[in-house]
Amino acid sequence: MSEDSFSLDGKTAIVCGATQGIGRAIALAFAHAGARVVAVGRNDDGLKKVHAELLEISSCAHETVTADFAKLEDTVRIARETAARLGVVHILVNNTGGPAAGAIIEANPNDFAAAIAMHVGTAQAWTQACAPLMRGANYGRIVSITSTSVVTPIKGLGVSNTVRAAMGNWTKTLASELGRFGITVNAILPGFTRTNRLDALLKGKATRAGIAVREVEEESMATIPLGRFAAPEEIARVAVFLASPAASYVNGVNLPVDGGRLAAQ
Repeated sequence: MSEDSFSLDGKTAIVCGATQGIGRAIALAFAHAGARVVAVGRNDDGLKKVHAELLEISSCAHETVTADFAKLEDTVRIARETAARLGVVHILVNNTGGPAAGAIIEANPNDFAAAIAMHVGTAQAWTQACAPLMRGANYGRIVSITSTSVVTPIKGLGVSNTVRAAMGNWTKTLASELGRFGITVNAILPGFTRTNRLDALLKGKATRAGIAVREVEEESMATIPLGRFAAPEEIARVAVFLASPAASYVNGVNLPVDGGRLAAQ
């Protein structure tokens, strides 16, 4: 296998949730791999910043698209308009912020509907808009960023556990439908990754327990065989692989990238 197998040269990639954390890391990693990146997010200032970073990496015609995934009807429209305007899409990364923490028994029923719409609904909207273009290009990679809670629920994240599991089965179902068109569908299940969301979750847990944040961090790290949290860039490297020609026979996989945490349970 040549090094070109890992290149994204000539590919157009839509990356959702691209203004921070794992989404931003993926957008930048794709640009480094040669892709033209269309960064999607709801924060205009964040989009301007990541767009400037993309242009520093390469001279590709990188773009940004503003979309609030909490508004599903708007997202459906924006996804269709974006795909039609681009005319070609090879790679789609579905990624959006997780639902608020909390025990599942205390969750409002409406919280589930909102979370399903934001995650499954948004992924479905972008996929329906982009899949025909992938089929026409004879190349398609759909990568969703979910969570290890697809495999094992995480305490205190009731709504998130539920919607992540739904995304896991959405991934496998779609993979079986689109595989015959040369389109692969996979999901990355990040473990503890140093992002703003993780920092907020750790702070919330520390506050509820009346202990220092560092103590909560140490407890969390103790469950990881590698003994540390991931950097967003480590998740992004796996996304580059799944989006590349090198992963042409990887399909329908929910892939943990968690430092061995699930394996140790």
